[in-house]
Amino acid sequence: MPEANQYTLSHKELVELIIKQCGIHEGRWVLMANLGFAAGNFGPSNDQMSPGAVVSITQLGISRADQNAPREMTVDAAVVNPASKDK
Repeated sequence: MPEANQYTLSHKELVELIIKQCGIHEGRWVLMANLGFAAGNFGPSNDQMSPGAVVSITQLGISRADQNAPREMTVDAAVVNPASKDK
């Protein structure tokens, strides 16, 4: 069987993984991204330069969802990572 060299996750799967990794057991959470922007001159050659911009993803994380957040975009930590009943 060939070795896998690529894995993809939906935004909700990524939120679930972060919730579990951080030990979060309550609240509704959404994916967040911090972006970086840079302006410059771009083109295939010097005589074809045009002003442009580059957007980079500098960080990915989760943020607690407010009550107006669409349910389709949120993950409930109590469902995907319930607190242990052990005391």
